Amino acid sequence: MNQITTQVESCANCGLSETRTKVVLGAGTLDAKIVLVGEAPGRKEDESGLPFVGSSGKLLDRLLAAAGLSRDDIFIGNIIKCRPPKNRRPKKSEVGQCEGYMMEQLEIINPAIVAPMGNSSLSYFQERFGLEKQVIGDVHGKVIDIKAPWGRTKLFPLYHPAAAIYRRHLLGELEEDMKKLGELASK
Repeated sequence: MNQITTQVESCANCGLSETRTKVVLGAGTLDAKIVLVGEAPGRKEDESGLPFVGSSGKLLDRLLAAAGLSRDDIFIGNIIKCRPPKNRRPKKSEVGQCEGYMMEQLEIINPAIVAPMGNSSLSYFQERFGLEKQVIGDVHGKVIDIKAPWGRTKLFPLYHPAAAIYRRHLLGELEEDMKKLGELASK
């Protein structure tokens, strides 16, 4: 993981390296059973170098606690390690330049469960593992078995915490899904 950290910190593969303040490699335990994966860092993450530290992160912490989990139990990262300007969606070319870092991290961590948060992260994993294209509203909280480079793994899509902040009616579903994730991890 130290080698990946060094590579990411000096990465200039795409234009995002010119606008970032800090890279956001991810955080958590390297023997995590669960890895939560977002799309890209936001402004607060770019400033701190840590994932999910803004308002979405505060909600995520509450959801994890309600599910009997904490950041100490899991690993949290993003597909893209640098913030796109004005929080725009990453370009496909930027994802292509950066995705290898996340896949290397996943191979090192060897999680039993990968939880993509939001449509963009879900879409990435669906494409990566040749799954049927579906939206988060149809597959959130459902277990999808995949064959990953590190072995059999469960994909467990979740709404992104920001979605529940901006669309309050999703909060109950996200809370339920996080509880399911906690139960799934304890098996």
